[in-house]
Amino acid sequence: MLQIRNLTKTFKSGKGEKRAVDNLSLSVSPGDIYGFIGHNGAGKTTTLRACAGVMAYDSGEISVDGVDVARDPIEAKRRLAYVQDNPELYDNLKAEYYLKFIGDVYNVSEGDRRSRIEKYAGGFEIIGNLGDPIGSYSHGMKQKLALVAALMHAPRLLMLDEPFVGLDPKAALTLKGYMRELCESGGAIFFSTHVLDVAEKLCNRVAIIKNGALVAEGTMEEVRGTTSLEAVFMELTEAGGANV
Repeated sequence: MLQIRNLTKTFKSGKGEKRAVDNLSLSVSPGDIYGFIGHNGAGKTTTLRACAGVMAYDSGEISVDGVDVARDPIEAKRRLAYVQDNPELYDNLKAEYYLKFIGDVYNVSEGDRRSRIEKYAGGFEIIGNLGDPIGSYSHGMKQKLALVAALMHAPRLLMLDEPFVGLDPKAALTLKGYMRELCESGGAIFFSTHVLDVAEKLCNRVAIIKNGALVAEGTMEEVRGTTSLEAVFMELTEAGGANV
């Protein structure tokens, strides 16, 4: 569902160059809930943005459901949805019009549009607020609206950057249910998180990134071993452990 091969991205500044992502390769298969873990500045968001087709990269290849993101970005974007950690929405627009706009962009039928808004906005308990301007929403409500919009066109791949930060416990539980549902229907989830216990309970595969490079990747059982994900994460990122 997502194939990353030798992805490299370098940023230039007055202090020189920083390699944010360093020759990164990984694969997300249908049915995977794949956790992408690392400290702030490790390269998680840069990777997600490159995969979503909103950031150019220096070298490597990225494909979504078999479609190359660089060669055919429009078709790739039809098959994915990306929600960043701080959703940037149209504050002066009513939420219902924003969802209508998203439905138009992805050519979602009126019937599917209504049923999906009812399902997802209802599940996140914002259906009664869709007539309000987005600017009146709290951060958590904006995050819920962004998730509803992302699910509108039934993406094959859902990519989320720190999706549980800012969500109340009930909304977080609801999101986990939608994630599992998407994967059970043949889709896949690729998401970054700092919440290691959530990743340990939710993910079947996980990757740990440090300074732009993978230091561990595999099934949860392979990476965790006989300890805990938290213990492995601390050992690899603090002590500079070897690749797994």
